[in-house]
Order: sequence, then structure tokens, then C-alpha cells
Amino acid sequence: MTSTMSWIDDITMTELERNPYPVYERLRVEAPLAYIPILGSYVATTADICRTIATSPDFEAVITKAGGRTFGHPAVIGVNGAIHEDLRSMVDPALQPQEVDRWIDDLVRPIARRYLSDFEDVGRAELVAQYCEPVSVRALGDLLGLQSVSSDKLREWFHKLSVSFTNAGVDENGEFTNPDGFAEADAAKLEIQSIVNPLIDNWIENPDDSAISHWLHDGMPDGQTRDRDYIYPTLYVYLLGAMQEPGHAMASTLVGLFSRPDQFEQVVDEPGLIPRAISEGMRWTSPIWSATARISTKDTEVAGVDLPAGSVVLMSYGSANHDHSVYEAPSEYDITRPPLPHLAFGAGNHACAGIYFANHVCRIGLEELFESIPNLERDDSSDVEFWGWGFRGPTSLHTVWEV
Repeated sequence: MTSTMSWIDDITMTELERNPYPVYERLRVEAPLAYIPILGSYVATTADICRTIATSPDFEAVITKAGGRTFGHPAVIGVNGAIHEDLRSMVDPALQPQEVDRWIDDLVRPIARRYLSDFEDVGRAELVAQYCEPVSVRALGDLLGLQSVSSDKLREWFHKLSVSFTNAGVDENGEFTNPDGFAEADAAKLEIQSIVNPLIDNWIENPDDSAISHWLHDGMPDGQTRDRDYIYPTLYVYLLGAMQEPGHAMASTLVGLFSRPDQFEQVVDEPGLIPRAISEGMRWTSPIWSATARISTKDTEVAGVDLPAGSVVLMSYGSANHDHSVYEAPSEYDITRPPLPHLAFGAGNHACAGIYFANHVCRIGLEELFESIPNLERDDSSDVEFWGWGFRGPTSLHTVWEV
């Protein structure tokens, strides 16, 4: 299949990964729901179309081809019906607001303070690698029960899984253009299983309060647990998306605030503004930029486009969050804009389960950072580069301050 516009046929994975915004801005104007040959699927780029499809009874969840190759089946983000209900009943309880409120401070603040103690007296740090990502992966790793796995190893896993999941380029026959792009994630999954399988063996016999232990036991008849092969695809989802999102949201928020020094100073002086700053950061650079999909269950029409049954549509929430019909000057970071809802966490019954958890990891991380280093500045001698089309965030963030 090809598009009706030749420029769409020339879109490459490289330009999407480096900077998808110009392509998606043009799509929103000229073809807000269009078939993109390099992705092998339709792409929804406006807020209205994304929300319509995400909540429509004529569509159900499906995992992207590269996502399926990365996670396997059944991954919570790509199933429906009874299996989706069971997997959500497995993962949701630990992430409910009243449950998160019970332990989030005791979990995240010591982690944040531990990483801050490594560099707060140094006067410079690269915050993506030294703080944002480590706080994010350590918080979720400890919640899952992976205290024995180092933060560096957790970061390595989610980076390898991310490269695999976004290795989405296909040729005219629907075959991956870079089949070798899955090799590192395949090796990482084998390593994950070698480390987690003994933990599962113990949790089966000795359940505890870790999330994975609850996944095994909750809702099961006495003496039975969920099969490990059944939960691994969802665990891979967590080790990628759930570990990536808070850290990259925190880093993107910092980059946005650095672009508005007056707002940065205001947020440091008024910590109560941090949640608003994070919300704008997630809108401005959505960590899960274009990584979820839906499939039409019957012939249907959306935004004037006929979609045959079985049509896969990528939900480009990062593009929707830059929709000019919703946001004024959307490419600018601005905490003073009206607090309109954004789509960084998706919509419908497949919206992200970890909304509350992720927001509070970011909040606590930034509270601790600003309290310890209120005079934080971006190191202007180093550029900030963002990477990613499926998942997006700054690759590094060099900062300095007076000690």
C-alpha cells in the first residue's frame, strides 16, 4: 500500500527518530489520518482523531509489529477482552492512588536523595544518566521486587528494549528493514529471565508484597499461580515503558524549564507548581510519543478516511499534544498555558495504568533535586538532543551550579 501523497512515501525512520515534529505537523494539516509506508500502518496525528479512535467501540488494542516482536504475547498493551481484564486486574491494584499514596514517599525520596548525594557537592552533573533515569528505574525496580538488579542494569534493559520496540521500519512486503535491530533486546530478555526466574521460583513458594509476587498470586485459586510465560510479556512492557516514562518526563520537564528561566525560578521557589510543570513537560515532549496502536474491528470511516476491518492505526500522542487546534504555540514549553488535558498517558480502556505512580515519581524527584540544588543551571557548552519516535526524551542533560 502507498499513500496518496508522494512526500509521505519518502518519510524515513531516521527523520522520525531524530525529530518527528516537522513530519507530524505537516501530517496534521494535510493528512491527519494517513497510511505511512515506512511504518506499515495508518497514523493518527491530531488530538481529536487520537481520542476518537482510542475510545471508539469500533477499535480494539493491538500491539505494533515491532512491539509484538519485542514483547511477545500476551502483553497488556496489545490484548483485549478477558485476557486484558485479567492482566489489568493483575497490575492495577498496586498502582491505585490510595495504594500509591501509602508508600510512594517512603519509596522514592530515599532513592532520590541517594543519587543526589553522589553529585550535589560536585557542581556539575549529566542529569539523564546520573539522576532522572536512575531514580525512575530504581523506584519501579524496587516496587516490582527487583532490588537485586542494579540500576545500571535496569537502564541497560529498557534502552535495549526501546531500540527493539521502535525498530518499526518495514519494506513494501511488510518485512522489517533492519531485522538485526532486535538482537540486543533478544539477548536482554534472556538475561532478564535468567535473573527473574529464580525470584519467581521463590515467590511461588514464599509470596511477599512485591508487585511481581502479587502478579503471580492475586486472583488465583488457592495453590495456583499465573504461569511465568503469561506474565513475562507484560513485565517487558514495564521494564521499557514504565521505567522509561517517569525518568524521561522528568528530564524533558527540566529542559523545558531551562528554556523559560523565569518559570524555572518560579517553580524552584514554589514547589507546589511542580505538578503543573511536569504536566506541561509531558505535553511538550510526551515520553511515550507514538508507541500504542489500535485495530479496526470492522469497516469504518474516521475523519473522512475509509478504514477496512483489520486496519492498524498508530496513536501518535506526542503529535496530538502539539495540535494547534488545542494548544497555542504548542512547540513552546509554558506552564502558564491553560491546564488543558493532554494525551501523554493515552485514552480509553488502554490508558496507561501507571499515571498516578509516574506523576508522583517525577514530582518527588524534582522536589528533591530543587531542594538540594536550587541554583541549578543548564550547561550551555553542551547541546540538548532528543531522540525517539515511539519513545522520546533527551539523550543527555548537562548541568552546573555553584557549590
